[in-house]
Amino acid sequence: MRLSFLYSFIDLFYPSVCAACGRSLFQWEQVVCLHCRSLLPLTGYEKQAENPLATLFYGRVRFKAVTACYFFSKDGKVQHLIHELKYRGNADAGVFLGEALGKTLLEAPLFQGIDYLVPVPLHPKRERQRGYNQSLMIAQGVASVTGIAIGTQFLFRSANTATQTHKNKEDRWRNVKDIFILRNADVLKGKSVLLIDDVLTTGATLEACAHTLSKVPGITLSCATAVCAGQ
Repeated sequence: MRLSFLYSFIDLFYPSVCAACGRSLFQWEQVVCLHCRSLLPLTGYEKQAENPLATLFYGRVRFKAVTACYFFSKDGKVQHLIHELKYRGNADAGVFLGEALGKTLLEAPLFQGIDYLVPVPLHPKRERQRGYNQSLMIAQGVASVTGIAIGTQFLFRSANTATQTHKNKEDRWRNVKDIFILRNADVLKGKSVLLIDDVLTTGATLEACAHTLSKVPGITLSCATAVCAGQ
């Protein structure tokens, strides 16, 4: 009873709000309200080997499977969630997105047998500025649902590159080409790795990560993101 009163008192001055629509959350709601959860547009791509995201990488890098959890649209609820995660310090939004992604992967045949989740790394300077790596937050959500281990000891970013947001496909690739470093490669020999990122647009960052990881003998690579462009 006292604990419930304390939470109510805190919410009076610091109300929890939905990361997708901004309205106050009820006590039984977390991060995203139930109404918004029902409206977030799932892609269903985890069930399709040759989906539109997989075709982005044809002739560029070999992924066993590619998926994203939700479709991203301008000014939509998913965009609000990503903005909360990347620009407003809301790490819980990343964990929420990861949990949703993890649930879609649980029964997806294409994504069985994964040994490690490898989040796309941030440069240490950028991570200090943001307070966390948004891809790691998503990976933590996936791990909490699937039980797959997170491997942050393998891939590192050597340069603090400019944001990809307003760049075209060619500029995005030049921005991230050859900036990732591989360590502890022996651990990954013969393993199945799932790259995790927040948004898939042109796929340049994931391609650069995959080229680096592909140096490991016998490695199998897939990738999954929280959101992608679409409906």
